[in-house]
This record gives sequence, C-alpha cells and structure tokens, in this order.
Amino acid sequence: MKRLVILGAGTAGTMVANRLARELEFEDWRITVVDSDRVHYYQPGFLLIPFGLYERRHVVRPKRDYLPRRVETLFGTVHHIDPERNKVYLEDGRGLAYDYLIIATGSHIHPEETPGLAEDGWNRSIFTFYDLEGSLALARKLRAWEGGRLVLNVAEMPIKCPVAPLEFLFLADWYFHQRGIRDRVELVYATPLPGAFTKPKASEMLGGLLAEKGIQVVPEFNVMEVDPDGRRLISYDDQVVEYDLLVSVPVHMGSEAIERSGMGDELNFVPTERHTLKAKHHDNIFVLGDATDLPASKAGSVAHFQVDVFVPNFKRYVEGLELLPTFDGHANCFIESGFGKGLLIDFNYDVEPLPGMYPLPGLGPMPLLRESRVNHWGKLLFRWIYWNILLKGKELPLPAQMSLAGKWTHGGGHHG
Repeated sequence: MKRLVILGAGTAGTMVANRLARELEFEDWRITVVDSDRVHYYQPGFLLIPFGLYERRHVVRPKRDYLPRRVETLFGTVHHIDPERNKVYLEDGRGLAYDYLIIATGSHIHPEETPGLAEDGWNRSIFTFYDLEGSLALARKLRAWEGGRLVLNVAEMPIKCPVAPLEFLFLADWYFHQRGIRDRVELVYATPLPGAFTKPKASEMLGGLLAEKGIQVVPEFNVMEVDPDGRRLISYDDQVVEYDLLVSVPVHMGSEAIERSGMGDELNFVPTERHTLKAKHHDNIFVLGDATDLPASKAGSVAHFQVDVFVPNFKRYVEGLELLPTFDGHANCFIESGFGKGLLIDFNYDVEPLPGMYPLPGLGPMPLLRESRVNHWGKLLFRWIYWNILLKGKELPLPAQMSLAGKWTHGGGHHG
C-alpha cells in the first residue's frame, strides 16, 4: 500500500485531498492529511469584514466537514520533514512515513518582521485585514473613525492575493462616501511596487482608477520600520509617510516547519518546478498553493488551477510516466472596485491581464479588465462556489490553463 501524506488542510490541501481520494484506488493508497488548525478560513472574506459586508460566520467552518471520510485526518503541528528518510515528524513526537508527500502549508503574516509594526499601536492605530482577528478589530475601528489620513502599506512581496490591497482602498473610498465623511479622509497606498500592480497593463488601468477616486500612490516604498508613537512609516531610503490610521499587509512567510527542515528559501517557501509543481530537490515531494516559491499569484484561484492539472499528472507519475509541464501560472481574480462594481483579471506566467470576455469567448458574461456589476456579483457568488464546489474538489467548467480565446491582444482585435 502506498502512503501519501498531505501537509496542510487549507485551500490547496483540502482540494487535492478530495480529488485524490476520489481518483486513486482505495485499496492501494493510504492518504493522511495533517494540519494544526481545526478551523477553515475563507480568506477572501477577510477583506469584506472591515466594511460590514461580511461577518465572522461567513468565513469560518470546521475543516473536518470538508475532508473526505476515507482520508485520515491528524490535527497536530508538523515539527520537520526528513526527506532523506521519507518521514514527517510532528511536535508531539509522532513520525509519519510516506512514499509521496504534498506540501500545502500555505503562507502566514509576520508583522514582527517589521520593527515597530506589531508593538504598541497594533490593533489601536495599526491594523491588518490579513487575518480574522485583525479584520474584526479593523471593522470596529472603522465604524467609529471620524476621518484623517489612512495609509495602506504593503511591507514586501510576495503576498496573498496581490490585488487585495487595491480592493481595500476602493472599498474604503465607497465606505467613507456611504458614511458621508469621504471629504475628511485621505487615502494613501504605499507600495514596494513601481505602480498599482505587478503587471504593466493592469497596473496602468488600476492606477487610473486609484487616481480617479482620489487615492494617492507612493510607489517603490520599501518600509524599514514603523514609528507607532510618531505615526510614521520610514523607508530604507529615508522616505517618510505619516498616517493617522495604518492598515498593514505584513511580510508573508511560509511554514516554520519548512525552515526547520532546511527545505525553503529565506522566506520559507519551497523551491518548486514552475510547470510540474514537483519540489526542485526531491522526486517524491510536490508543492501546491501558497507554499511554493513560484512567481504566480498566491491566490485561491491559482491553487484551484494547480490542483486541476496536478491530479492527472500525479496519477501518470506514480505509474512510472514522466511529469508533463502542464501548469502555466494561471490566475484569475475579482477586484471589488466599490459602489456595487468589480473588475476581473485573468493572466498567467507569460500573458498579462488583457481585456475581453470570460469565461465564454465573446459571450462572457464577465468582462475582463473593465468595471461592471456582473463582476461584483461574481465576487459575492464566489463564496458559495468556494464552500460548495471548489473545496470539495468538484470540477468547475473552467479551463485550468489560460486561454486567449475571447481576449483582445495588442492589435485591438479578438483572439479566437
């Protein structure tokens, strides 16, 4: 009997456990999932909590409800992996032997990595919406806040869902309009990127939207420290950004178990082959979701497209066939832009977001790289899809690899 161990029951780990439990022969495989947390968080929902659009109950469910019965679930903390011996060791001393290992340990915020950030001002004048506790605290703060200079700062890339900081600012613009105090609020985006986003065409479009809404961008701002008493951010090149209220997207890092195993880069992300999702240095270890060091978005859609191409590839591989280069870095993201509208972007390693229609070429119904009400409803409907279809590993009728059909390329004409 072959032993498959999956580390992490977040988005990627849960999806792949469900899919493989269905597709691998029951008698031939023993599948074990290990996670330290019994609660599953719908992380895209954290963004909507500060503005009163979601509550806690919308974003938490028990993990066990989403894992298949035939999979053994262990709740415990991984201490380290010993890839030479094909074993995973838990903090309570248990050892798990494996024939194949899938690392889906995610990424986590580390505000303590930035001096001054997680100190006196934390959850008083400094907040984050990148965990549940932070977004609930920020919701309480915003309800009573009477205005001033709100600065959103991204400490460094990569982060989960690179568009979420922009969405936060668009929603803040809407929210303060709703409260009748937008004229008393200054919105500032201090980012290490040279513009609004990582991809030039989308950056230009999103940058235009920020300007239209009166949101100031401070580009190439690499925060060195926070002075919570003086309410100032200080960059490595001595730029200073002052704030009344700071919303931080702290440094993201992979699991500490990866660090203890000596298997990660300086941020504890695992070096992963771009197109096969195999760990670079180990032939029986694969990496999915936010745990990889891939130059793809750390977003739920990416985990979904990874799992779609990984499962058939893994089945080939265990039968002795070689891995196919099937993952293209595909991501798509809804971007809430406020006032009941949203955008949608669809891109991969090589192709930046383009205008067009999605998912059906020419028909949509969702326009790409353009504001529409349909995209806003798509974003809200996504929560239902996440809990009921995606997490359970059910197929969505979307191509896992990015398609150029229905997109307008540089000449302005249709593709496909």
